[in-house]
Amino acid sequence: MELLLISSLLLCSFLFLIFFFRYSRFSPRRLRLPPGNLGLPFVGESLQIISAYKTENPEPFIDERVNRYGSLFTTHVFGEPTVFSTDPDANRFILQNEGKLFESSYPSSISNLLGKHSLLLMKGNLHKKLHSLTMSFANSSIIRDNLLSDIDRLVRLNLDSWSDDRVFLQDEAKKITFELTVKQLMSFDPGEWSENLRKEYLLLIEGFFSVPLPFFFTTYGRAIKARKKVAEALRSVVRERRKDDEECSSSSRKKKDMLEALLEEECGLSDEEIIDFMLALLVAGYETTSTIMTLAVKFLTETPLALAQLKEEHEKITTKKHYSGALQWNDYKSLPFTQCVINETLRVANIISGVFRRTTSDVTVKGFTIPKGWKVFASFRAVHLHQDHYKEARTFNPWRWQSNNSASSSSSSIGNSNLFTPFGGGPRLCPGYELSRVEISVFLHHLVTRFS
Repeated sequence: MELLLISSLLLCSFLFLIFFFRYSRFSPRRLRLPPGNLGLPFVGESLQIISAYKTENPEPFIDERVNRYGSLFTTHVFGEPTVFSTDPDANRFILQNEGKLFESSYPSSISNLLGKHSLLLMKGNLHKKLHSLTMSFANSSIIRDNLLSDIDRLVRLNLDSWSDDRVFLQDEAKKITFELTVKQLMSFDPGEWSENLRKEYLLLIEGFFSVPLPFFFTTYGRAIKARKKVAEALRSVVRERRKDDEECSSSSRKKKDMLEALLEEECGLSDEEIIDFMLALLVAGYETTSTIMTLAVKFLTETPLALAQLKEEHEKITTKKHYSGALQWNDYKSLPFTQCVINETLRVANIISGVFRRTTSDVTVKGFTIPKGWKVFASFRAVHLHQDHYKEARTFNPWRWQSNNSASSSSSSIGNSNLFTPFGGGPRLCPGYELSRVEISVFLHHLVTRFS
C-alpha cells in the first residue's frame, strides 16, 4: 500500500513538472506572448470552444476573451497552446506569410478524416502545383465554357424532383453541390453510385464536428469508418481510369475533368495522393456551398425586401428572353444584387470561421512574440461580425455592398480585403471561390423564378 502511494505521488509530481516546464517555457513575461489563459492542464480550453461551436451562438468564446485580453489572445485548444487573432491586419500578415513564417496545420483528428495528401494539409511545391491546377479548373473561362451548362442542368434536374408536399432545403442543397462536385471531378452524372457515396459522406462530415474519440460507437469512429469506404470507392474509380487511359492512346477521347489532369504523368501522383486530394475537394465543395445556399434562403425569407429585389432581378432575365431555361454566362454577369446577397450571406454566416497555422520560427505580430511551433488561429468570423468594421454587423443587410459609404463605419471597408476574407487569402486562397458563387447564383435563379 505504501509503495503504491509513493508511486502515485511520484507520478503526480512527474506530470506536474512536465506541465510546469512546458507552460513556464512560454511565460508571457519572458516572451511577451499575447495575454490569455492556458486553461486546465492538458485539456486547456478545448471543452469550452467545442461546446460554444455546438450552439447557435459560438461568438462568446472569442468575444469574452477579446473583451478581456484584446484582439490577440493566448489559449490552449486541441492539445496545443494557440494564439487567436481577431485583428484584420494580423490575419492578413498570417495569410500572406504562408510557407515563410507560417505553415498550414490542423488537429490530427481533422488530418485523419481528410488524409495527409489533402490540399488543406499539403505544403511546399506540391501544394503550389496542385493549388494552381485546381484554380485552372475553376477559373471564369472554364466555368463559362465548360461548367455552367452542367451546373444549370443539374440544378434544374434536382428542383424537378422536389415534391409538392415538403422540401428539406439543406438536404436538397447538399445533394445538388455533391452531384456538381462529382461531375466536375470525375464526370459522373447523378446515379446510384454517387448517391451511395454521398450517404457515406454524411457520416464523414459529422466527424469534423465531434469529439475525436476513435471508438466504433462514437460519431468520430463512424466517420473514420465512412472515410475508408469513401476512399475505397474513389480508389476503384482511379484504377479504372488508369486502365482506360492505358488502353486509349488518343488524348481527344480522354475525359477532360480534374481526375484526368491528376493522372497526367507530369503530376507524378500516386493513387493514394489522388484519392486524398479528391476526397478533400468533395468535402469542400459539398459542405460549404450547400450551407451558403441554405442560409441565403433563410436570410432572404427573414428579409422580405431583399427577397423581392432579388426576385425582380432574376425575373427580368426570364422576361427579357421569354424563356425559363438555362442561365447563360451573360445572365450571371448581370446579377449585381445577387452578388450582394451572396457577399452578405458569406459575411454573416462565416462557414469557414477561420484557419489554423503553425509558426515555423519565433514570429512578432502586433508587438507580441509567438514562439516557434505554436498554433495560430486567424479568425475571419470575429472580423466579419465586429461593429468597428461593419455597421450593425450581425444584421443581414445586402444593400451595404452596393455602396462603400454605407458598408461600414469606414468608407474603405469593402475595398479593404483585410476585412472580408470568406475564402481565406494568400497562397491558400480557396481555388473554388468563383465556382461557388456561380453555383449559388444559378440555384437562387431557378429557386425564385420557379417557387414561391
